[in-house]
Amino acid sequence: MSSDRPIGIFYEQQRWFVPVFEALERRGVPFVKLNAARHHFDLLPNGNQQFSLIFNRMSPSAWTRGNANAIFYTLSYLAHLEKLGTRVVNGSHAFRVETSKALQLSLLQSLGLPYPRSVVINHVSEAPAAAQGFRFPIIIKPNIGGSGAGIVRFDTAEQLERAAAAEAITLGLDGVALVQEYIPARGGHITRVETIGYKYLYGINVYTPGDTFDLCPMDICKTNDGTELSTTCVIEGAKTGLRVEAYRPPDSVIASVEKIFAEAQIEVGGVEYTIDDRDGQLYFYDANALSNFVADAPRVIGFDPFDRLVDYLVKERR
Repeated sequence: MSSDRPIGIFYEQQRWFVPVFEALERRGVPFVKLNAARHHFDLLPNGNQQFSLIFNRMSPSAWTRGNANAIFYTLSYLAHLEKLGTRVVNGSHAFRVETSKALQLSLLQSLGLPYPRSVVINHVSEAPAAAQGFRFPIIIKPNIGGSGAGIVRFDTAEQLERAAAAEAITLGLDGVALVQEYIPARGGHITRVETIGYKYLYGINVYTPGDTFDLCPMDICKTNDGTELSTTCVIEGAKTGLRVEAYRPPDSVIASVEKIFAEAQIEVGGVEYTIDDRDGQLYFYDANALSNFVADAPRVIGFDPFDRLVDYLVKERR
């Protein structure tokens, strides 16, 4: 029976997943921690059938922690598991979408959903031409990102041209990046919508001082009214000064988010969107398969999402 075999938690960031492990332990669910940065797999089937389920928690920002080797390895590992019939939550297709901002926007385009004006480039010299006709400010966003890694803002076309001429722009791990219009957020916040099993779980507004692109919800130290939160990544939260509040988006937005994840095959994830303060247009701009739930969730949203997550993992075991 599936309950005889443990769940494998495949992860790289060492701090983010303590609440996941604690929730599994509270429920008495057997699991094994699998360090994605130091891992191997046998191509023979026997060694890969020891788990009732693999939960992929690999981070695309691993390259910023010296673990770039794990990103492309993960694609091969998950695809191999799936060929063997192993149940994988957030499998190879989901991770492929997670590790490509270009694919995410292509998906939004195919679904007819709004996103910031963007052009994909593969060399820094292409950036000025790509930004022709854009509203400034613009940002250069690495294709493989995570936690705002590598995003740079340019306020004028002249700034961008100088940086491109000096090759002072880094495109990231795969040498691909987005040139994208920067959206000034109405109300000073973005909205993040979390899902489990392709269904809405909760929403939050994340208030930002405007000088950071790292909006990890587990790093946030305070609610919007100033109440201190117990965080896992408190050092990061203290640096960014982010604030958070619970928020339920309109039903039409929730339906769009669920459609995004169903198409991307991201079973556990979060989508971020914002409202352009200039014209009131809503833009989806990021889909995260590595979804870190908000810090101190019972205080912020009224329940513990990790309990819901464990419910889902237990139900999906084989």
